[in-house]
Amino acid sequence: MNRFTQALPPTGSDHQPRQGAAMPAHHSTRRTAAPSTGPRPRDRVRALYAGVLAALLAAVSLVVLPPQEAEAAEIDTSAYYQLISRHSGKAVDVFERSTADGASIVQWTPGTGTNQQFRFVPSGDGWYRIMARHSGKVLDVEARSTADGANVVQWTDKNSANQQFRVADSDGGHIRLINRHSGKALDVWEWSTADGARISQYTDTGGANQQWRLVRVDDGQGPGPDPTDPPPGGTRQMEDLDRGLVSVRSGSGNLVSWRLLGTESRDVAFNLYRDGTRVNSSPITGSTNHLDPGAPAGASYTVRAVVGGVEQAPSEPSLRFTGGDHLDVPLSRPSSAHTPVEASPGDLDGDGQYELVVKWDPDNAKDNSQSGVTGTVYIDAYRLNGQRLWRIDLGRNIRAGAHYTQFQVYDYDGDGRAEVAMKTADATRDGRGTVIGDANADHRNSSGYVLTGPEYLTVFDGLTGAALDTVDYAPGRGNVSSWGDSYGNRVDRFLAGTAYLDGQRPSLIMARGYYTRATIAAWDFRNGQLTRRWLFDSNTSGNGAAYGQGNHQLSVADVDADGRQEIVYGSATVDDDGTLMYSTGFGHGDALHVGDFVPTRPGLEVFSIHESGNQPGSDLHDARTGQVIHRTPTSGSEGPGRGVAADIHAGNPGAEFWGSGPNMDRLRNASGGHVGRNPSSANFLVWWDGDPVRELLDGTRVDKYGTGGETRLLTGSGVSSSNGTKSTPVLSGDLFGDWREEVIWRHSDNSALRIYATTVPTDLKLHTLVHDAQYRVALAWQNTAYNQPPHPSFFLGQGMSLPPRPDIHLR
Repeated sequence: MNRFTQALPPTGSDHQPRQGAAMPAHHSTRRTAAPSTGPRPRDRVRALYAGVLAALLAAVSLVVLPPQEAEAAEIDTSAYYQLISRHSGKAVDVFERSTADGASIVQWTPGTGTNQQFRFVPSGDGWYRIMARHSGKVLDVEARSTADGANVVQWTDKNSANQQFRVADSDGGHIRLINRHSGKALDVWEWSTADGARISQYTDTGGANQQWRLVRVDDGQGPGPDPTDPPPGGTRQMEDLDRGLVSVRSGSGNLVSWRLLGTESRDVAFNLYRDGTRVNSSPITGSTNHLDPGAPAGASYTVRAVVGGVEQAPSEPSLRFTGGDHLDVPLSRPSSAHTPVEASPGDLDGDGQYELVVKWDPDNAKDNSQSGVTGTVYIDAYRLNGQRLWRIDLGRNIRAGAHYTQFQVYDYDGDGRAEVAMKTADATRDGRGTVIGDANADHRNSSGYVLTGPEYLTVFDGLTGAALDTVDYAPGRGNVSSWGDSYGNRVDRFLAGTAYLDGQRPSLIMARGYYTRATIAAWDFRNGQLTRRWLFDSNTSGNGAAYGQGNHQLSVADVDADGRQEIVYGSATVDDDGTLMYSTGFGHGDALHVGDFVPTRPGLEVFSIHESGNQPGSDLHDARTGQVIHRTPTSGSEGPGRGVAADIHAGNPGAEFWGSGPNMDRLRNASGGHVGRNPSSANFLVWWDGDPVRELLDGTRVDKYGTGGETRLLTGSGVSSSNGTKSTPVLSGDLFGDWREEVIWRHSDNSALRIYATTVPTDLKLHTLVHDAQYRVALAWQNTAYNQPPHPSFFLGQGMSLPPRPDIHLR
């Protein structure tokens, strides 16, 4: 627990032990000292409130699937593995690194200690002993018990039946471990997610607390990698995702699509299996999707890569879009006055599939210019089946509105699970109910603004919602009027993002101010602690050109091609080391796009609109130097409110540029020339059909641009857009399947999210866009203030050249 958190009194729990299973005596006096298995984040040291969390988890409706047998998992008996619980994301651990017979086997936050590393020693006929690397002893069902709830300990290897386990496959690449003596499964007792929770045996139900992911540590010849170390060979750390295999109903068949991972060659071929039977006559080489005509809607699929003519292991089973072209994710609404306005993807439990972190705004949320007390903002995490993992209550001292809470979801420490970061305050409660700061403080003034009291930045555990580290927010508000007004408008304009500032590992970006003073703080989260990398301030000598240049959003890209990403802050760009690269001086605007929009010239470009009537309405400039490529005229009054850049018209090389407002009445090319009529919307974008030209996303519809008018491709049913007149989706991006993008809207009654996916095949084969670092961090910052669509680091459009394979390392 850090200095900003205080524990709530323990509350009662109705989560009782399973009937007939007694807690063994030596567990009733469990010591709470942390095993020294490598760095322990300071708030993960002890699970003081496991009862509270267990009660919360017990209240969630869980569907326990029957055990699902498949072919035996492939075990390398020369390698060491971590055994990661599907339910908790924690690793099997020999408590306190003990080497004694009878030492307890528990779960703990994954570290690098050898007491979390195990080798499978063959006993013959498909049975294995599971041997701890540090002690040379094996997992053992204590006293040869056959009872549910019996302890699992370590013991000298006798090769006895109570030390032998069979590997049974479950879905999603997970396994169950069945004891030979008892026939029961290795189990996290009572579905606990706490560090130190005991490992027991229990009747094989196939529950997530009986499922394990094997994470290979090394080849058995040396210690495994430390997740806090930089990725090898100058590569970028990226998510270790699964195939993202999805099945979407298309006519009388199923469109099945999957990811080409960033670590794979484009030459990889695939075989697709429906209910165990191959459906393609020859390996699929030209795409990562397949239309399976006449297949039943409920069919289950797996896909296998074919490398050098050799078929590889099967993928996880397909995620079926049960609504045909959509999948509903049920939500737990905090109240009838709350709306799920935005979401961000992240692999919170390390299983290779995205979960969704959702922001709930109250109906009385305010723009900063509006006075009034607001309701509470909540941040939830959900699995795709609707299971809520946790809820963070930001409390009375965080005001609700588009410009206040910007949250980031990303794996900052490289442990294979995403963290969640945001601004917090006194009385914020984390996902376990622990209060940050003073639980009783109320810093709101009579107008509803929060202009006094401490301000914090907190990183939360993505799986449990527990606060991992909390520091003072930088910079603090200081003198409110120094930001441009005295009532609290400009001082509380916040932005957030994620950037690979060192070229290899992600850093957290938290920003404050853009109408006048502009500040950006860069943070690293390593070994459970936030450390500030740098602070940019337009008030600092040499940075004055950035004053008043920020937008209602930011973007992140490697603008100078040095392998490290920069922060594009509206009309100014800040280098990876926190120094100002340039400012165009065109000032504040409401929309911003960064990408390779002009493929005939080197590097990236920035397109933005500008609010000031004495500045260009919009401009396109070189992302590295700020040199203007084209600009639209000044308006003499407030400038355009919307602006977009994308290749939506196949008849024009490269991207097009358009918007709404003064002098934004036509579709322009890179030189500013007129190339077509203005599209019907200037909002979001989506790659939807089979060609590389992008489509228009506005409100709850997807349209394809045409010179004579738009063609409607999708109208969402029973859903609504977010953010008022901005009419944005809750989230859009390449979340599953091939490189095309999905769209998430909220149910009109706010009871669920609805994910739509394309039903159209494509013959374009690209790596998943989320293994392109610029695109992936764009999904992270998409929820920030005035939401904007993501762009990759390469040109994706008509006449494109195939981009190189990403230089990444998966964690």
